[in-house]
Amino acid sequence: MPSSDVIRSPDTERANRIPPGQSLTEGWPVLHYGGVPKIDPVEWSLRLFGLVEKERSLSFSEFLALPQVRVFSDVHCVTGWSRLDNLWEGVQALALKDLVKILPGARFAIVHACGGFTTNLSLEDFFQEDVLLAVMHNGRSISPEHGYPVRLVVPRLYFWKSAKWVVGIEFTAEDRPGFWETHGYHNRGDPWMEERYS
Repeated sequence: MPSSDVIRSPDTERANRIPPGQSLTEGWPVLHYGGVPKIDPVEWSLRLFGLVEKERSLSFSEFLALPQVRVFSDVHCVTGWSRLDNLWEGVQALALKDLVKILPGARFAIVHACGGFTTNLSLEDFFQEDVLLAVMHNGRSISPEHGYPVRLVVPRLYFWKSAKWVVGIEFTAEDRPGFWETHGYHNRGDPWMEERYS
């Protein structure tokens, strides 16, 4: 049971935590398109841009200096597996509002990752309390195959929305489907509604 200073994703409070069509796994399967990028954290930066008053870029040391949170969540992959009881550590998505002034016309967050990969989220989904840019999983640094140095974690949606190797957040007025969304995946991806494919 997580301690009182941990943010619990609401889905962990459900009586039945396994969504329809999912099966429980103890492991953490590695799934992604293409190879694992080799990222030097000294050269990594997070760019916050788009509909903001002033664009901002953070180095890895600046990112780590931001207030950190811990989030307890479940993971649901569109391929049919679910992994319960994950403890993430990192920077809450809500903290980005303190770093840049997001303009009133912004409605979506386009998450940019290495290799030109993107995924799209409404600001309502992106700024939920349990969404974070994670650097740790269950007490260890996230491994390269799982998104080192920084991956997004969006606990309430299928796990492809939790982009690995994040390098930028773009705030936009218009929705812009990302890599998997343009390859047949659902635009939102709610596992409890089985929003797997478009």
